[in-house]
Amino acid sequence: MTEKTQHLTSLLNNDSKGIMNIYNLVFPRVRKFILQNKGQQQDAEDIFQKALLQITVRYRKERFEIKSSFEAYLFTSCKNLWRRELKISKNRVTNSEIIELVPAERNLALSILEQKRWELFTEKLNLISDNCKKILTLFFNNTSYEDIVKTMGYNSETVARQRVFKCKAKLSEVIKNDERYNSLKKL
Repeated sequence: MTEKTQHLTSLLNNDSKGIMNIYNLVFPRVRKFILQNKGQQQDAEDIFQKALLQITVRYRKERFEIKSSFEAYLFTSCKNLWRRELKISKNRVTNSEIIELVPAERNLALSILEQKRWELFTEKLNLISDNCKKILTLFFNNTSYEDIVKTMGYNSETVARQRVFKCKAKLSEVIKNDERYNSLKKL
């Protein structure tokens, strides 16, 4: 049994020893990430639990394959959930008398949908040329065009902008040609 399968089986069977092993492996990184990104210890614990629940529910429903390590997959799930939480809380007005409008089930479904989108994106990013992958990685990491010119050895920022545009178009085309795309589009 692979380590990925072992972790998933622990989650499915509610195996406390296996879950504690997952917790010890991944939670410290999750806590560090959340604390560095406007969160508290309680936020880290909540996000970690949501991610474990999300993975368990999704795996029960559809036996998906984790292409990275389980630890990397869980950490990415936690990062995505935390970013989503920050985005939601930025738009949330605090009022103790208002009842939460997004039920937990809907929130879980939306986070699973987001995770599937992320998986499709990263899968397709790995299918385009190494050159495009490098350019888009720089671009998505908010690297300035000036730095992209230096890193890639281009003649000007105009050339860098054109390459980014063409690579984004290629990535978009590859994603849209996947049969999963229509079911994962925003409603």
